Formats: sequence, C-alpha cells, structure tokens
Amino acid sequence: MKKERLYERLEDYKRAVSRLNEGTSLEIKDDIVYDGVIQRFEFTFELSWKLMKDFLEYTGLTELRSPRGTIREAYAYGLIDDGDQWIDMMVDRNKTSHLYDEEESRVIYEKIKYHHTGLLMEFGDKIEQEITKVK
Repeated sequence: MKKERLYERLEDYKRAVSRLNEGTSLEIKDDIVYDGVIQRFEFTFELSWKLMKDFLEYTGLTELRSPRGTIREAYAYGLIDDGDQWIDMMVDRNKTSHLYDEEESRVIYEKIKYHHTGLLMEFGDKIEQEITKVK
C-alpha cells in the first residue's frame, strides 16, 4: 500500500466521523435519528479498524485479520490510548448488527453520543499525526 492510499482512507474516515458527529448533534424528534446515528456509527467503526489495519500493515505488521487483533496492535503501537474502551466500542458495534431491542438501542446511542464519538475523533487526530511521521 502506498502512503497516498493511507491519506485517502484517512480522508474517508474523517468524513465519516464528521457525519457521525453531525448525527449526534441532531435533536431527537423521531426514531429515525437513533437509527441513523447507529448506522453511521457502524460504518465509522468499520472504517476505523480498517484504517488501523492498513496503517499497521504499512509499517510492516502483517497477519492482522480481525478488529479485536487490530485494536490490540493499535494500542501496543500507541495509535489509541485505551484498548479496553475500543474493545467495548467493538462489542457495541457488534450488538448493533442484531439490535431489535429499542431500549438497548437507546443505551448504545447514548454511548455513541457521549463516549464512542470522542474516541473515534481522537483516533482520527492521532492517526493523521502518525501517517505524516512514517516514510
């Protein structure tokens, strides 16, 4: 993978985080807002771990196949500050794929709004700095 491709993925990721942040700032008048934020979260989380994976592979780390393994390696590298919070976010992301419980979806929405979005934004800033450092 070329460094230019990392920058392209970073831009896609930054747009997704921005759209997620936009969704969490909307006033909730209808259930569609919950659904939209959760869907944007799913998409943004997928981009985050794939960006981690691509960056780590670019630096020479191979054999990354799963989000959990990639998160562990990203934490070891210093791309994220708290691997446990990211694993919690991954668990929430996995729950959203099979979410039919309205109450649980509200709980996950609150976590997205008040916690997960911040982690995703911090990662975007950190990975951008790291990409500029690598050759």
